[in-house]
Amino acid sequence: MAKFEHTIEVKGHLIDSMILTKIFDIIMDLKGEFQVQEFKVGKRKKDESYAKLLIQGKSKEHLNQILESVYREGATSKIQQEIEIALAPKDMVMPDDFYSTTNNHTEIYYNRKWIKVENMMMDKCIVIKSGRAFCTPIREIKKGDKIVIGERGIRITPPERPREGVNLFQFMGSGSSSERPTQHIARKVAEDIYKTKKMGGKIVLVGGPAIVHTGADDSIASLIRLGFIDAVLAGNALAVHDIEYSTLGTSLGMNVKDGTLAIRGHRNHMRAINSVFKAGSIVKMVEEKLLNKGIMYECVKNKIPFVLAGSLRDDGPLPDVITDMLSAQKKYKEILKDAKMVIMISTMLHSIATGNMLPADVKVIVVDINQPTVTKLMDRGTWQALGIVTDVGAFLPLVTQEIQKLIKR
Repeated sequence: MAKFEHTIEVKGHLIDSMILTKIFDIIMDLKGEFQVQEFKVGKRKKDESYAKLLIQGKSKEHLNQILESVYREGATSKIQQEIEIALAPKDMVMPDDFYSTTNNHTEIYYNRKWIKVENMMMDKCIVIKSGRAFCTPIREIKKGDKIVIGERGIRITPPERPREGVNLFQFMGSGSSSERPTQHIARKVAEDIYKTKKMGGKIVLVGGPAIVHTGADDSIASLIRLGFIDAVLAGNALAVHDIEYSTLGTSLGMNVKDGTLAIRGHRNHMRAINSVFKAGSIVKMVEEKLLNKGIMYECVKNKIPFVLAGSLRDDGPLPDVITDMLSAQKKYKEILKDAKMVIMISTMLHSIATGNMLPADVKVIVVDINQPTVTKLMDRGTWQALGIVTDVGAFLPLVTQEIQKLIKR
């Protein structure tokens, strides 16, 4: 039986980042065959390895299916091929065979040279303008835009596993578990946050209302005050319950300090919303000294940008909430630009939305008491996320305490 074949090559930290193993698995899972024609292993930690493989398929279509899959793991054709381009037929419409991006560092071979794709995100297309390549969402496409189609002439570079030192991501690996020692993990998280900030990295918090419900509000407020949070992304609920707790001492009518129900406490979150409307905004509430503690207070006082994205279930919503989805998405993207670390706490939908906007080299920490919530983000493609399954009310104060110890050293 005739076989169709093509030579690919791949380089980088192929062994410790398991890139080559993934490529082997893909070929075998797709019922293809391969021959390793050349394999050079880096001799020092910083040296890259190199492999050349001959891939064989049962038909041209079968071979192309295999090639498309291995290209997404970092392999490239041995023969450099120019990308294929098609024009957008009309506004907000892509050509049928458009290339769908990953969140990994991506380059295209265009005009006989490799060009970096800018603004990398997953599940977008690549548009070429003035000799540059941009990762572009469908709503920003204009009729006549040059859009990359197919898989030819595209080079992906998966993130490498850390090779030196001991930080959180080496300690935890890539899995999520509720059985790891919480105190030790809190120390590792604190060290990684501290190191990221010490190196000038931007840290963004994505938070849900459970931060307030579980009693972790004060810890997040402290991290903002200490300068370890550079921006906050959330929905209406986090702001509402933070303000309810800061002004009335309750969260959804429950006294946060002792867990008892407050008298007529069911009204408290609406009282909090009403107080913001009376002032005109969260910023004005702080200026009028009606709000003097909490997450939103610290954001305003420390000039930390925050974006509150609305949803159908919101009470109010607060006047600061962006109720137009596309506008909120755009603001999220602006805040996430140049982020080095994103900490996602007890909010599945906002975390997934944020993860879809991040390039793969951004460190992501996801903390939630519900393991399916933690693994959901990784299932949707944000594989670089580190999952910590624990009670945020107990965990975040430990992290804050450890950071305070590091500051005093």
